[in-house]
Amino acid sequence: MDNCIFCKIVNKEIPSAIVFENEDILCFKDINPVAPVHILVIPKKHLTSLNDLTEDDMAVTGRIFVLIKQLAAEFGVAESGYRIVVNCGPDGGQEVGHLHYHLIGGKPLGKKIG
Repeated sequence: MDNCIFCKIVNKEIPSAIVFENEDILCFKDINPVAPVHILVIPKKHLTSLNDLTEDDMAVTGRIFVLIKQLAAEFGVAESGYRIVVNCGPDGGQEVGHLHYHLIGGKPLGKKIG
């Protein structure tokens, strides 16, 4: 997608603080973190939101959640706890039209983030 900021990050057209990358997934630090650990985990394939997922995307989605577990351990939040947030559509708070998962931790999050 030509105008997708996350696709531009995947294509290295925009710099980011990448913490993990393989052929299907890219993970980088959020530029506006809400906690000490705030990592965005995205499929490299452009999917606008959860609503675009098909059975063909099941493998990468499963790998994303295994990777999130590994990142939580690597960044020291696996034991204390963390939150995974996926916003879907404008009313769901999705600001970037590319499916992404927020890994958030490193402080008590309570019932709400912020």
